[in-house]
Amino acid sequence: MSNKLDAKIPEGAISDKWTKYRSTVPLVNPANKRSLEIIVVGTGLAGASAAATLAEMGYKVKAFCFQDSPRRAHSIAAQGGINAAKNYQNDGDSVYRLFYDTIKGGDYRSREGNVHRLAEVSGSIIDQCVAQGVPFAREYGGLLSNRSFGGTQVQRTFYAAGQTGQQLLLGAYSGLERQVGIGNVTMYTRHEMLEVVTIDGKARGIIAKNLVTGELERHFGHAVLLCTGGYGNVFYLSTNAMGSNVTAAWKAHKKGANFANPCYTQIHPTCIPVSGDHQSKLTLMSESLRNDGRIWVPKKQNDTRLGNDIPEEERDYYLERRYPAFGNLVPRDIASRAAKERCDAGYGVGASKMAVYLDFAFAIDRYGKIEANKKNIHDASEDLINEMGRAVVKEKYGNLFDMYKQITGEDPYVLPMRIYPAVHYTMGGLWVDYNLMTNVPGLYALGEANFSDHGANRLGASALMQGLADGYFVIPYTIGSYLSNEIRTKSIPTDHPAFVEAEKLVQERINTLVNIKGKQSPESFHKRLGKIMWEKCGMARNAEGLKEAITDIQALKKEFWSDLRILGDADEFNPELDKAGRVADFIELGELMCVDALNRNESCGGHFREEYQTEEGEALRDDENYMYVAAWEYDGESKWNLNPEPLVYENIKIAQRSYK
Repeated sequence: MSNKLDAKIPEGAISDKWTKYRSTVPLVNPANKRSLEIIVVGTGLAGASAAATLAEMGYKVKAFCFQDSPRRAHSIAAQGGINAAKNYQNDGDSVYRLFYDTIKGGDYRSREGNVHRLAEVSGSIIDQCVAQGVPFAREYGGLLSNRSFGGTQVQRTFYAAGQTGQQLLLGAYSGLERQVGIGNVTMYTRHEMLEVVTIDGKARGIIAKNLVTGELERHFGHAVLLCTGGYGNVFYLSTNAMGSNVTAAWKAHKKGANFANPCYTQIHPTCIPVSGDHQSKLTLMSESLRNDGRIWVPKKQNDTRLGNDIPEEERDYYLERRYPAFGNLVPRDIASRAAKERCDAGYGVGASKMAVYLDFAFAIDRYGKIEANKKNIHDASEDLINEMGRAVVKEKYGNLFDMYKQITGEDPYVLPMRIYPAVHYTMGGLWVDYNLMTNVPGLYALGEANFSDHGANRLGASALMQGLADGYFVIPYTIGSYLSNEIRTKSIPTDHPAFVEAEKLVQERINTLVNIKGKQSPESFHKRLGKIMWEKCGMARNAEGLKEAITDIQALKKEFWSDLRILGDADEFNPELDKAGRVADFIELGELMCVDALNRNESCGGHFREEYQTEEGEALRDDENYMYVAAWEYDGESKWNLNPEPLVYENIKIAQRSYK
């Protein structure tokens, strides 16, 4: 196995690596920081925290987002919480246990060094956010409250009702805006990065498009940080914001940055089911609901009764039955496949029969009885118990219940919720080393845009943890390793030939898109791509389907570049043109995802190859042949070279994942 990529993991014991690294990494003195320019693309949790922290340290920062404000980054959609190993519950949690749960949850396909560092800094994230005023839920005694998430047997998830992502982003945003106010950050809203500029093999800037005027702009930076989120919208229907895309990461990939593990996508088990062809996105119901909700289907196939009309003895609590140790809190990939299996076998509920029940009746009853006891009411009526129980559930999950009712027209306090898995997160992304730098010097990827921490499946509440860890506590140290050697590099004028050439290529691509003048909209191509991806590279994959998908995507690409129609002109506000560019990149990415899935002849985490499963239908890994990060190097149209990075486990015993 070739070892072309150097992960730069520090030597020494796992618990000492990060401490020793921070003590020995080269530094940039304060005066030199003021003459170094850093570009941050994306201002969600990873981008906003990185931009604010680096500016606070003295670097000159330019931050770019395609929304009208960083507050509209998709990070606001995260609902359930953020993990940290503080052990407030005194239930046996520790840095090592968070490290172990994350590696196991990712089905032994992530790097030990990166994951242990994540677990180490997790507690500092909570301290930082509390200092910013993030309104985390608290217990009666004043300690921050914790709840459970999938794949763990401890309570380590900190939360702010069902809007944790929004509250954390407001904290990072306040830090970012402070730096904007004092002039250390220049903010470019409604700008989209369309190219990385490299000079002598190093990332030296970007070409950005002003989405309001249509103008192209050149921006220099001594380093470029991509904090642009994941690529789940390749499936068209997902829980991602409709603007979420892969374009920035894909441009970096075509400029030489390896794309790692693209086939590792996460299907979230707790989403509102698809209701028809009219939908453009799906809605997440937080994994936190699995704390108190019980998941079940009728024991009888094709049962048409309402959930409340099905007696207890005729219900199959299939997760509790199959995985008694973890029950409803198994990891997402396992819960998703189990729901699909029940629905495919004819036990689904609702009009589409592609849903299962998430039932809160038991929690309402339990909480109601606790409240009655608190108030010394020992003969409480059923109605009073129900009323008091509903009040507790409302306090914990109220905004999620309101959202469900608005979308479905059903009251989840009265009827069980109907849920089904949907595309949510992508564990794959740009390959980065321990410093979060891609294999292109000076080009970094943070948060969901990189592949680094979650392996083949991400545990719930760990996305917010990784985004803020990367931005607040990792990149401020690791970027010094690179920039300490760049202090003699003066700001490069943007009339340099590399900038001129990069802008020319972007303009030519835009002109090509506008001038195709075919008959089909960007949206129609996106929908068709999504259908191919969901059916052949979704929750389950097989070699035959993946080969078909590659052929289908290549044909779709040809059709896209010959029959696309974009209304309007290039040099104006034109969301259709912006969408077309993103769809073009999704089509190419979709092909690579299928290539990666076809290459990986095993099942692991969110990558489930039907040919490789145990007798019980669980994922069957092949550690002998596939214990590596699949990093793909672009080599021309429909061509990629594989650069595997072997995964070495020195601190964790490899085992078949079991949540039984």
